[in-house]
Amino acid sequence: MRLLIVSLILALALAAFGAVWETLKKPEPLADGPISLTALPLVLDSSAPARTTLGQLHFLGAWELAGKNRSFGGLSALQIRPDGTIWSLNDTATMVAFPQPGAPGETWAKRLPEQKPPPGRKAPEDSESMVLDPVTGRIWVGFELLQRICRYAPDLGRVERCRDWPEMRKWRPTASIESMAHLPDGRFLVIAEGVVGENPGRDVLLFAGDPVEPATPHPVRMHYLPPVGYDPTDAVAIGGGKLLVLNRRATIYDGFTAIITLVDIGAMKPGAILPGKEVARLAPPVLSDNFEGLALERGSNGQRILWVISDDNHLFFERTLLLKFALPTSF
Repeated sequence: MRLLIVSLILALALAAFGAVWETLKKPEPLADGPISLTALPLVLDSSAPARTTLGQLHFLGAWELAGKNRSFGGLSALQIRPDGTIWSLNDTATMVAFPQPGAPGETWAKRLPEQKPPPGRKAPEDSESMVLDPVTGRIWVGFELLQRICRYAPDLGRVERCRDWPEMRKWRPTASIESMAHLPDGRFLVIAEGVVGENPGRDVLLFAGDPVEPATPHPVRMHYLPPVGYDPTDAVAIGGGKLLVLNRRATIYDGFTAIITLVDIGAMKPGAILPGKEVARLAPPVLSDNFEGLALERGSNGQRILWVISDDNHLFFERTLLLKFALPTSF
């Protein structure tokens, strides 16, 4: 009887461990084609449901996105197409497209073409940043692990060109090309997530043109100073020589929190220090999670709309949150 009881306890323990493991390990990437997606409306602040301001931002809406299976999620980068469609890239190099909540449209997933992995690595894709050229429809993607930037055709059917930069070789493999922005004048800006060496700032690389073209010269190096204890996870140019940067922190006490900062990039030069000024903070009782993506949309009336998305890492205790804010005219 004692042996039976011990066997039952061991079986139950193994079953419990198996259930936990299934929720912790990452699922297979989404298959290409239509997917099912729901968007549950949320309030910004659980303690003040009518709240419509967050720092200097005006709250327009928030939703929790969910698919039918665990393969949906892991969304790390965000772009708004000229027709208003939302494209979001997850860390397995899969693009997910869906209409804005409440609008009609198709929802689908498409895996980006495979790349040659580095020696000894079976899974090269860790796509963490993305920019869109609204004129040509081309997409640029920043890959951690590979330390590489690639450009894709508008239909995502082929890789047009990739380039590895020596300036990124010392960046931490899993904390590197997390933020990438396309500036109005055609330049590109990339911010490292992790600290390089003893400098408390984060490396910023400013490219004079398309970072995958052979003719583009080596970038100008600068440093961005995030809020203390925070790491930059995305950036978007908003015009007027200004950049918004999303910064994330995770602690046992506070869980996930995020700060959006405004950075003056009107006079960038080699070695410049770029401090950020806090404009909004996402922390309880306000919606908070592992926020990783920013995108700018310009409304028909000229209003600038900021979208923010979180990466749930396919974990049961995180969510895929989509937030929508209006920027003040003072920015």
